[in-house]
Amino acid sequence: MTLEMLKDELELEIWQQLDLVTDPELDEPITEMGFVELVEVDLDSKVVEVEFRLPTYWCSPNFAFLMAFDIRHEIGRLKWVQGVKVTLNDHCFADRVNEGVNGEKDFNEVFREYCNGEELSAVRNKFLEKAFIRRQETVLLALEERGFSSEKIVEMTLEKLDSIRFDSGEEEKQKPRYRSLLVSRGLAKTASDRAFVTWDGERLTSSGLREYLGKLRGVRINMEFNGALCRGLQSTRYKEVEIGEDGPTLVDFIHNRVPPRRAETHS
Repeated sequence: MTLEMLKDELELEIWQQLDLVTDPELDEPITEMGFVELVEVDLDSKVVEVEFRLPTYWCSPNFAFLMAFDIRHEIGRLKWVQGVKVTLNDHCFADRVNEGVNGEKDFNEVFREYCNGEELSAVRNKFLEKAFIRRQETVLLALEERGFSSEKIVEMTLEKLDSIRFDSGEEEKQKPRYRSLLVSRGLAKTASDRAFVTWDGERLTSSGLREYLGKLRGVRINMEFNGALCRGLQSTRYKEVEIGEDGPTLVDFIHNRVPPRRAETHS
């Protein structure tokens, strides 16, 4: 294997790990959102460098820190990686986020004046709840579409849910993601446990399922609105990313890809 082939293989592994990092507000992988701008591997030191950029200059520092932290964490899980450098570009808190994450500082130490002493785990838990709700609603609606009654849904075990196959669509994507979060939170531990409970572990009832779905819908609509807004801002900010034959673009100047023009002198 050539060095170039090895580098391509390692970079592919990194991208696979980056697929696991999500925008906490939207519950979408940062790779699909197009946030990642650079992945670089130093074959000698086995140090990985990742640069990313968010849709706006003023995106929440909570979101930025979480994503930077998760990038470092997920890539660091690869056994061959000896070091990770994460760089957030073009953000009002970029210096603070980069210094904090790469310096392995605590979230409340970096943003003490903004988080009221809140731990990173508490911030993350809020977004995980939204992710849980969005994923669960998708699966519940898909089951209703399949003809499952409210009684069968609320009594459904994890084993039964595992036996149901969705061949396409959002439900196929969200079912394993919902299951993963359900199990990792300890809401279902065995195959005979209920497949559908609230984020707090309360059992659902057939009589209350419609009202419960209404609450889930409200959270999902809010996330979809934020997602649409985010993508709109992103499409404007990321409109141009390379210096083409016609010369530099606005983004090239933002990234300092173009040296300052010297003043012309006249004799």
